[in-house]
Amino acid sequence: MRGPLDGITVVDLSRALAGPHAAMLLGDMGARVVKVESPTGDDTRGWGPPFVGPDDDPVSTYYLSCNRNKESIVLDLKSDDGRDVLTRLVRRGDVLVENFRPGVLDRLGFDVAHLHDLNPGLVVLSISGFGHDGPEGGRAGYDQIAQGEAGLMSVTGPDADTPQRVGVPIGDLLAGLHGAFGVAAALRERELTGRGRVVRTSLLASVVGVHAFQGTAYTVAGQVGRAQGNHHPSLAPYGLFHAADGPVQVAVGSQGLWVRFAQAFGIDPDDPLLATNAARVAHREHLVEVIDGVFGAWRAEALLARLAEVGIPAGQVRTLEQVYDWEQTRSQGLVVPVEHPVLGTIELPGPAIRLDDNAYGGGRETHLPPPGLDEHGAAIRAWLDEPDPA
Repeated sequence: MRGPLDGITVVDLSRALAGPHAAMLLGDMGARVVKVESPTGDDTRGWGPPFVGPDDDPVSTYYLSCNRNKESIVLDLKSDDGRDVLTRLVRRGDVLVENFRPGVLDRLGFDVAHLHDLNPGLVVLSISGFGHDGPEGGRAGYDQIAQGEAGLMSVTGPDADTPQRVGVPIGDLLAGLHGAFGVAAALRERELTGRGRVVRTSLLASVVGVHAFQGTAYTVAGQVGRAQGNHHPSLAPYGLFHAADGPVQVAVGSQGLWVRFAQAFGIDPDDPLLATNAARVAHREHLVEVIDGVFGAWRAEALLARLAEVGIPAGQVRTLEQVYDWEQTRSQGLVVPVEHPVLGTIELPGPAIRLDDNAYGGGRETHLPPPGLDEHGAAIRAWLDEPDPA
């Protein structure tokens, strides 16, 4: 089960999603992740439905989504024993992950200065809702609130009057991704300096950090993006259209592709309203009407085959059931089997990164199931009692 982070120990104090997602990504790459939970457990253990398993020991599928490749120990950090065990974990650890509201860890007696007194090489990943300072740095962070505050909902949805959240908690997930990336960079720096540092990110920062062309449209050109449904604001045709029996997506990303596309479906590529990308964006409603009129004579399967034949990037809109049953999804290691102590053999959505030719994503040859509450508590305490080889 070796991976590029083999030998790295992560102390995961985080709860819910952003922090646990970051720690899980580090575990996917081979790190040992010790998940420290309160006596009542991570909040997501109670998030559902759906729950699976026996009625007297139900398991939240939400919890399963963000806690593979971890061990669990229960500590009451307000008790002497809890603080003592955490102190020993910090001394043995390489990374500490936390997503408490700013100031909570300090009040528990584990401010950054104390953490680095215990272990100068410790990398601390701290994830917050809106940042650790600034006029609103102390606000609690929840994904949908952050999606709205960070502008994402204003560019998502059918129109400017109907803001829409993304269908997954994307602010939390992006914060986890950015956090794990920051940890990897800090671990590399530690090889050169011997010192750990604090890596900070937030839901706000992680969403603003992926505004991409929507951001520069405002900061450089002064144009405020607005929701435009399933069509790209700067390219056309690039979006969702309708065959006779269902939706089809098309991405015409260059003028050469436009000419090829138009000729293949009997559209005049030199029509003044459609001849250039700027014209097509300006006359988007007309363009959509023209394309939907043509596509309406085709069934989706035949239409996709024709688009592929002429080299136009296109695709269907799959349900999640279709995605997980799709041979291409499984060929990429995006579904991983694990042996769960309560549920038996289950499949989890897998890591998005593959190393070399590993059958499954991440850096491990096999993956560990999300742990039961305090499942590894005794083993972790026994490990802490052993002499530190370092």
